[in-house]
Order: sequence, then structure tokens, then C-alpha cells
Amino acid sequence: MSGSAIRHRDVSSFKLRRGRSIYAPTPSTTFGPKACLKKVPASQIMHVTDPSSQLLTWKVNALSVLVIKKIYDESVIEPFKALVTFLSKEKNLVIFVEAGVQKEESILNDDHFTSIRNKMKTFKEGDDITDKIDFIVCLGGDGTLLYASSLFQEGSVPPVMAFSLGSLGFLTPFEFDNYQDSINAVLKGNSSVTLRSRLNSHIYTDDNIPNNNHNYDHDSIFGTEHKLPDPPNLKVKFQVLNEVVIDRGPSPYLSNLDLYLDNRHITTVQGDGLIISTPTGSTAYAAAAGASMIHPNVPAIMITPICPHSLSFRPIIIPAGVELKIMVPPDARHTAWVSHDGRSRQEIHKGWAVRITTSIYPVACVCRRDQISDWFDSLAECLHWNVRQRQKGFTKTCAINNGKSESESD
Repeated sequence: MSGSAIRHRDVSSFKLRRGRSIYAPTPSTTFGPKACLKKVPASQIMHVTDPSSQLLTWKVNALSVLVIKKIYDESVIEPFKALVTFLSKEKNLVIFVEAGVQKEESILNDDHFTSIRNKMKTFKEGDDITDKIDFIVCLGGDGTLLYASSLFQEGSVPPVMAFSLGSLGFLTPFEFDNYQDSINAVLKGNSSVTLRSRLNSHIYTDDNIPNNNHNYDHDSIFGTEHKLPDPPNLKVKFQVLNEVVIDRGPSPYLSNLDLYLDNRHITTVQGDGLIISTPTGSTAYAAAAGASMIHPNVPAIMITPICPHSLSFRPIIIPAGVELKIMVPPDARHTAWVSHDGRSRQEIHKGWAVRITTSIYPVACVCRRDQISDWFDSLAECLHWNVRQRQKGFTKTCAINNGKSESESD
């Protein structure tokens, strides 16, 4: 075979080889010789890049960093001091911390840390720091990442780098031992990121829910935001990274919740409650309630009942673009309670409604390796997914054939 033929064969095989992609191939829009999908206006087409090609880059160099550390844990103090000193002295970054961090005894009484402590800027929960933070570093467990997400309710969330210094660490892939190299790599750019979707949760005092995308019209998806005023019947609004839980609270009665999907009544939930979770939240409360675990790059919303009084009520997965409404019917025996990522617990009365949609502002979590490896590493290391002693092979040298040894079959 000639060299030119070999080169031709290599090129042909390269063209036919499918590249790595987390998403499935784009389906054909024609079906047979006559049928096809109806065309839609360009404004209704959402272009999504392949997650495996999602790399973090910086338009300009980062100037500020928010450091979130686990509270009530003395073991995090020294890593916190080392990290902040490195970010301030070596990287010349402005450090933001919670106001309570500066007042911790281990930090106040360290004279060697005084100069760094005096440079740190503080904030309190509820302060708007959206335009002040370039990226976030978490020291602790998964709760630190959930808390970081909760600080950015009105807009986009800066990229998050999470170091595992807590109890579980499913969402914290980085080890602190080589924190300087890891941070240098992130600040340099081209790090893989996992875009973890969030949910918008809005609580209304009646079922008169406006037909808008929770304060923003659809132009915001394409980069032009037009903030709309909150309607008078809007009681609470929140963005969550894990889940929205609606349960019976202190009531001894079954919760009765009407579930709607795109304004269509789907079912009435009778049980302890309902979990509406993101793919990220599928490995949290939903997993404990018997749901499947979904990779965070799958665009979906999971609905999981809590102890339903029905043997056939199983968890379901629905498309991320739908709108959910959960309503306490007027004839319910009692009220219900809503919590957002385990916080902001709110009672909802009869006739009130909770509207849930996918937020346009995900959390960009920096990967230690890539989107696939990090997730399966967490499944194995944190949840011990499918951990089992491997089945041993046969120790006898004879082969088994219909229950007889090879010598007998001969």
C-alpha cells in the first residue's frame, strides 16, 4: 500500500470519528422524504455549547476574590490564613470576607496576621456585592458553596473554586495541599468549568401569577436585561442551587399540594411533601428520598415526593425549560412550609402558590480535572457509589463445561 493511500485512509477515518461530547449529537430535523420540523424564529433558538468545551477565561485580570470559609471549625483557620496571605501578597488581590470572620478570636489574636486582616474588606449577608467580586474561593464542605450561591440572588455568580475541608465535599473537588498551583492555574485561564443550574423560586399569595420570566423578560437571555417591577402578590423570591422543599412542617396531617406543569394540573401530592431539585441537588436530599442521580450538565428538573401515601408515586425528571407551580388548595387541612437550600423557611397558606423555573444564572464551578471525571470521583469517594468487593475468579485450573471438568468432558 502506498503512502498516499495510508494518508487518505487516516483522513477518512478522522472525519468519521465522533469527537468527545457530553451532549448527544444534534438530531436531524427531517423525517423521511416529506416530513420535517417546523421552523421557529431565530429569537426562539437557544444555542448551547458542548459542556466539555466550556473553559474559563478572563476578559481582564481578576482584581478581587471572595473567600468563604466553614464556620465553627478551628481546623479551617490556618488554611484560611495561608490562602488569604497568598492571595493578598503574591497575587495582589482585594480580599472580601464575611464581617464575622474578622472578629473570630483565632484571627483577632494573631499579631502576624494583623496587616493582612486590616486589608480585608467585609460584607454582611444581604449586601449587594454582585459587581465587586471577580471570583470565589470556598474552604469547607458543600455548605460553603451553597452559601456562596445564595449571596448572588439578582444576577450572575462569579466562578467558584472549592477546596475540600469539610465533612462530605461532593461539590468541593480541590485538595488544599497544592492550593497555590491550583489557584495560579485558574487565574491563568482555560480551566474546565461545570455550569450548575439554579432554580428560581417565587412565592405568591394567590394563584394570579404574571406571565413573565421572574422579573426579567426573555430578552435577558440574549444579554439585554429589562428588569420588571415585582407584582404586589409576590411574597418571597429566591435562587437555589440544590432544591426547593415543600413539606407539611409541624402539621400532623398529610400535605396536600396541587402540582402544575406549564399551567396544566399534573397531580395532587399527598404525603410529607415534595422536593424540586436541580441536577446538582439530585445527589442531596432527593437522593436520600430515593431519586436518581443526574449529572449537573443534564438540563433537567427533578420532582421527588417525600414519603408519598401512594405506592405508584415515583420521582420523575422533566425538561429544564418548563414552569412548575405548586399550590396549597383551599380545601387543604393545613398550610405547608417551603425551604430553599435548607434555609429561608417560609409558611405558605391555603391558596398560595410557588412558581419554580430554571434560572438563567448558573454557578460556574471550576473543575479539578473535567466535568465527567470530577463527578464520578465524587460519587465514588463521597457516596461510595457501587462500592463492592470484586467477585473472585475460579481458583481451580479446570474449565467448567455443563457442570463437568474439561477432563471429564473429554
